[in-house]
Amino acid sequence: MIDFKAAIRTIPDYPKPGIQFRDITTLLSDPTAFRASVDALVAPYADGKIRHVVGIEARGFILGGALAHQLTAGFIPIRKRGKLPRETVSVTYELEYGEDEMELHRDAILPGERILLTDDLIATGGTAIGGVKLLRDLGAEIVAACFLVDLPDLGGSKKLREMGVDVRCLCEFEGD
Repeated sequence: MIDFKAAIRTIPDYPKPGIQFRDITTLLSDPTAFRASVDALVAPYADGKIRHVVGIEARGFILGGALAHQLTAGFIPIRKRGKLPRETVSVTYELEYGEDEMELHRDAILPGERILLTDDLIATGGTAIGGVKLLRDLGAEIVAACFLVDLPDLGGSKKLREMGVDVRCLCEFEGD
C-alpha cells in the first residue's frame, strides 16, 4: 500500500510566509505512487459509466487525463478565462485573495452526462465549486469530485458535500 501523504513534498513558507505548499510533483514523478493514486481514485467508478473526466487548470489536467484513460472516458478541460477557442460558458469563483473566472466549452457536455471532476488539491473549494456550477449549468450529472489532497481545515470538501457532491481524496493535511 502506498502512503500518498508521504509521497507529497511539503514546502514551508511558499508562496508566502506561513503557507505549507503541498507539492504533488514528487508523487507524479514516482511511477508507483502515480499509478497507485490513479488506480485508487478511479476504483469506485470503474463500472460507473463515466462519460467524461473534467480537470481544472492546470494540475487537474495531469490527473484528469490519467483518470480518463483508466475509465475509458473523454477528458474535458476547465480553463482560465480567454484560453478556449470556441463559445464558452463561464463562472466567477472566489479565491483567498479575490476573484477569478474560468470557462468550459459550451458544447463540451450534454445534459445528463455522468462526470468525474478532478483537481490536485482542495483547499477553500473556490475552483471546485466554480467547476460544479459550470457543469450543473450544462446539465451534467456530477458523480464525484476527486482530489489527491484535502486540506479539511479550509473547508472546501465540506462545501462540496453540502452541494450534494461526493468527494474522494487520497490524503489529508490538517492544520493548513
